[in-house]
Amino acid sequence: MPPGPLHQQVSTALANWQLDTAEALLARVDGDQPPAPGADRGAAPLTSLARAWADTLRAELLVRRLRLAGYSLLGEPLVEGGPEQDGPLDLHAGGRDGVVPAGALDRDNRSESATHAALAIALVRSARAAFDAQDDDLQRAAGLVRHARIELLSRRVDAAMDEAVESASLLDPALPVTPLLVHTLSALAGVLADLELMPLALDYQSRAAEAAASIADRAGDDEQQAATQLAAEAATRLAALCTEVGEGLLDDGSVDAAAPHFDQARALAERALDQLPAGDPAVLDAQVVRGWALVGSGEHAAARALLRGVVGAAAASADRALLSSAELGLGRALRRSGEPRAADDHLASALALATEHGLPRLRRAALRELCTLHAELDDAARALPYLQAYLADELDRVDERRTRWVELFGRRKSLLETERAAGQLRRQAYEDALTHLPNRRYAEARLDGLLSSGAVPALAVVDIDRFKAINDAAGHPGGDAVLRAVGQLLVDGCRDTDEVCRWAGDEFVILLPETTAEQAERAMERIRRSIAAHDWSALGVQVPVRISVGIAQAARGDDRRTLFAAADGVLYDAKRAGRDRVVRLSGVTQTREVATLEAAPLDTATPAPTSVPDAPSPAVIMEGMSASPLDDLTDDRAADPADAAGGFAPLLVEPAEAPAAAPAAEEPPVRPRTPLDELFGGPAARPAGRRIEPVVPVAAAPVAPTPVAAAPVTREPVLAAGPDVIWGTGRSTEQVLALVREARREHPDHPAVVVRASADTLVALASEHDAYTTMDHAAMSAAVGPVPEPVGRVGVLCASSGDTPIAAEAAFVARVTGTEVVRVDDVGGSRIRPLLTDRSLLTDVDCLVVVAGLDAALASVVSGLTEVPVVAVPTSAGQGASSFGGFSALLTMLNWAAPGVVVSNIDNGWSAGVFAARIARRTARHQP
Repeated sequence: MPPGPLHQQVSTALANWQLDTAEALLARVDGDQPPAPGADRGAAPLTSLARAWADTLRAELLVRRLRLAGYSLLGEPLVEGGPEQDGPLDLHAGGRDGVVPAGALDRDNRSESATHAALAIALVRSARAAFDAQDDDLQRAAGLVRHARIELLSRRVDAAMDEAVESASLLDPALPVTPLLVHTLSALAGVLADLELMPLALDYQSRAAEAAASIADRAGDDEQQAATQLAAEAATRLAALCTEVGEGLLDDGSVDAAAPHFDQARALAERALDQLPAGDPAVLDAQVVRGWALVGSGEHAAARALLRGVVGAAAASADRALLSSAELGLGRALRRSGEPRAADDHLASALALATEHGLPRLRRAALRELCTLHAELDDAARALPYLQAYLADELDRVDERRTRWVELFGRRKSLLETERAAGQLRRQAYEDALTHLPNRRYAEARLDGLLSSGAVPALAVVDIDRFKAINDAAGHPGGDAVLRAVGQLLVDGCRDTDEVCRWAGDEFVILLPETTAEQAERAMERIRRSIAAHDWSALGVQVPVRISVGIAQAARGDDRRTLFAAADGVLYDAKRAGRDRVVRLSGVTQTREVATLEAAPLDTATPAPTSVPDAPSPAVIMEGMSASPLDDLTDDRAADPADAAGGFAPLLVEPAEAPAAAPAAEEPPVRPRTPLDELFGGPAARPAGRRIEPVVPVAAAPVAPTPVAAAPVTREPVLAAGPDVIWGTGRSTEQVLALVREARREHPDHPAVVVRASADTLVALASEHDAYTTMDHAAMSAAVGPVPEPVGRVGVLCASSGDTPIAAEAAFVARVTGTEVVRVDDVGGSRIRPLLTDRSLLTDVDCLVVVAGLDAALASVVSGLTEVPVVAVPTSAGQGASSFGGFSALLTMLNWAAPGVVVSNIDNGWSAGVFAARIARRTARHQP
């Protein structure tokens, strides 16, 4: 029986203490008297919503019968009018398996009262369990509010408070606005008012009135009358609370503060009266509240006329609470207008009704009015009993408040202790015990937070040079002192917004929000000098203490591991260049100029060379962090200041002078180019970078083609311009790990990319190369090593879900090759509409990769919609054997005549990603 017409009838009967009527209505739920807790409960399961509401209303019925008998829910005698001399009931004695008899109870029948108390407790527990099993938060909140009302009837204030708090926590503002929400909010407001939490009661009743008004505004013609009545009732309840607040302020002598509350109550009541049809029972409630507001505003004559009519109408009804309110309002109006004798009768009637029907707020108001009335008449004999009763009620409230404050004190103390313990745990989790700086766990979490928020911080990785030698010379206590001192010097040299963390061992990281790599380099250089100039002899350290620093600035799309790998990579450049220096990484790898190095490097045995070495070195091409050998930088790079810098400077050798190449637009090719020339660097002159000797000089005079096979005969292998690929297919985890280690040793400046790896292999890579690994589980791929800064933009279009793994592979490879990637899935066939409506997906990129199997014609369609180069990747996904393992898609792509499209081989997302990234990077660099 969820809240509905029958529920409302039972609630009304219970509120008016018509207990026999309520019991007869409840008998209609399952056709008989309520069964005992251990009996068969009928067809409805114990956890059903209907059973929960039925048990709740039966429990309230029993509690009201117990209250009439003078006992609480737990069988304890009530203070007022109860059989205190007999002591509490024995809830374990007899009657536990009995049924609830109809009719009123004999107050002296303790055994029967004990039966009712035991059954009520069982029903409350059963209903609470059923409500807790519900997924509907609103139904749970409504049930909890009703249980809070039951606890208030039993004078269990703390239990009522707990139920009300839990109910309020479930009433999320995002709940849909329904009549049940309005009723629940109004019921909660009534409970809070009885708990003397009037500000909270006003808030929840205001929310109920707003929700009811919203329902009325959007109701249809069939629902308009019920919705309007709901809005009027909610407004009336809010007006009643406003008048109570106003009367409290009047009692305290704050007349000006009370006036707005009475004005608001009057406006709400008049609005409700306008909404309600004539003859509606709710009209009387609105008239009573309007009468109270008139009394508070000093319009006593109008109030008397209105409330006399309401008293007569309410006396004929069964609503005792309404009659008590009307009598109280009329008595208050008569007293304040100078008619004390007439007021006495109405106030006494209001007191009797409030006491009989358990209306504590009306009872206290009536006692106060009667005490004031007889004090004004100088009738001390009549005033004293009312004063004593009023003080007794107030003392009960004070005792309840005192108990509540003691409990709140204990809870607050426990909460503070818990917060303190949690703070200590947080410090232990995020603080380094030796230096008292934030630790690696904190640095990772903080860096993740900065990057996820869209910030582009700079990251500095700081390493103490030759720390083992310091430990050997000064001992471990001296080494610990050096770590603490270096940490403090780092903190002293940073801004308040920067964060210095100890990463591991002798390594620190510094997070510099909203800082460019150049700004970070200047700051770290100052810190490096301060550490070099520090007097370390005071710590008993006789060897110099120096630091090396690697700096990288985040770019769009970077994650924590990518950023740290970049900064850590240039830190090793600083180590290889002689230590005691700062190296930063930006668009092109750059370091400080040699002239700025004032402090001598610690590694005096092998100082950093500053001139070109005579011995030949392996041939490498330095192209910033570019992943493409097609990135042609112009010949003016001969004056690049990076050539005079530390770090990579000892490795760079200018090639022998050769005539400058004319622009491609003005000079035809000297000979046909072959794919082998692109792979191995043919003899044609290329401005893409500076090569390190030994390189066979390219003759400029001859124009005849040079045989392809003769090109690599006298030269060293050229360093790979893109990431090294390691195919995980058919390889064990140990084999992949070994190949990654070898690739990282040979090419530390390039990422080693593992594609089509197993899940176990990806986990092993992340464990072994934690901070260096960029991973994509959808592509089953990982990149170990520094990832270039993104230049250019690649779009990856996937025709259907069967093509997703290859599309993910192409997108991942393009990203780790050094481009920004935009990916759009499931655009094949009729699903191409998003591309037609939003052309930016096709035009705001430098190259497109179209991955398709069954919808192989997609690439041809896309090429007709854009001028961007398209890389078509056929896949083996299709309709079973009819796809011929992808050959059907491959032949379709090879045989169309669409311009601007190149075709990869089947399922080759790797090659497509690298090719697209090279085009995108080259295109982006040539844009103005």
